[in-house]
Amino acid sequence: MADRRIILKTPGLTMRFGGLTAVDNFDIEVQEDRIVGLIGPNGAGKTTCFNMITGYYNPTEGQIIFYDDDITGIPTHKVCQKGIARTFQNIRLFYNETVLQNVMIGAHLRQKSKWWHAPFHIPSCAREEKEVRDRSMFLLETVGLANLANEQANSLPYGEQRRLEIARALATQPRFLLLDEPAAGMNPQESWELMHFIQKTREDFNLTILLIEHDMKVVMGVCEHIWVLDYGKLIAEGAPEEIQANSKVIEAYLGEEYVQNA
Repeated sequence: MADRRIILKTPGLTMRFGGLTAVDNFDIEVQEDRIVGLIGPNGAGKTTCFNMITGYYNPTEGQIIFYDDDITGIPTHKVCQKGIARTFQNIRLFYNETVLQNVMIGAHLRQKSKWWHAPFHIPSCAREEKEVRDRSMFLLETVGLANLANEQANSLPYGEQRRLEIARALATQPRFLLLDEPAAGMNPQESWELMHFIQKTREDFNLTILLIEHDMKVVMGVCEHIWVLDYGKLIAEGAPEEIQANSKVIEAYLGEEYVQNA
């Protein structure tokens, strides 16, 4: 991983809950325009790392540096305004709203007009609302959901709900996108389609993407660099082929059967 700008640094990042250290000295550097991965057994601390980076948890120790800006401990909405968006392991949509409304909710983060302007029919407010709608429709077209814009979010199949959640994250205009187990619950065909969707999303929106994933075909298929967590500690990092051959990773997570079938 050389010759690209470092956009995220997490020196000494640590999270303790009472006497339990969930993440211990999570120190990574993420390069711009890459698709990178964070893997490890259940309970290794992966989602806790995401929660610290995105402001859901205030780290016990360490820093989060994003484009040379210290964002450690700032609220989630300000993290999002800085250019970091995420999806969740358990899909979080506004299920009683339409597909289009879900994306527009994400887009409103960048709106200059205030909510209380709407009743006064201010021209700039109406113009901006149209821009939000148009951009949201563009995003739905990009993820292949434009024909479902007026359907309720809860009527979508699982894979399409995943794409909708990503579209809503993209509506915040991020520079850095965190995907928490995007292939969870998908069949092999859907996982294969997801790999190509992630790659296309990176290219179309000039993003850096960090994903947590248990589907090793997805991880090894799209990630250019991978970190491995075990019991809250980083035990390895490197290119996919290095991770697959690392004895510590095989013992802690991949297992010999995976290596034999890889």
